[in-house]
Amino acid sequence: MAGSSLLALLDNIATVLDDIALISKIAAKKTAGVLGDDLALNAQQVPGVRAKRELPVVWAVAKGSFKNKLILVPAALLISAFIPCLITPLLMLGGLYLCYEGSEKILHSLQPSARAQKKAVINALHNPNMDLVAYEKNKIKGAIRTDFILSAEIVVIALGTVKDSVFIT
Repeated sequence: MAGSSLLALLDNIATVLDDIALISKIAAKKTAGVLGDDLALNAQQVPGVRAKRELPVVWAVAKGSFKNKLILVPAALLISAFIPCLITPLLMLGGLYLCYEGSEKILHSLQPSARAQKKAVINALHNPNMDLVAYEKNKIKGAIRTDFILSAEIVVIALGTVKDSVFIT
């Protein structure tokens, strides 16, 4: 009797662990974008930054991105716990903002002055009198701001996926 009870207990434990593994796999698939959105920033992707400064710039952006996550994830959990009806409006606002950004980018690229502006930036970067530190800091701030917006949208999408689930899930 004792042997069969032990085997039944081990079987129950194995079933619970299997369920946890399955739920973890589903959760990881649905929320992988929260951490994976930073993978787009890598070498050769920081325009206007010299090669020897790329790693420090990427590191500065990564630190800023980590701070963004420290703000966004607790805020998302609080929204999920106390104001879940806010998730759908946040999804719509995020979608509208991304549409605005995309259309602005397209319209900007179609303007004839876009190439001239790009050429002016390249010429300015080669100017020895230009303050490259200030330019670099400006680029880092822009990258961190963009990361915040994209991370916020990804977190809200993840919340939208599990909004009908229990908070613990």
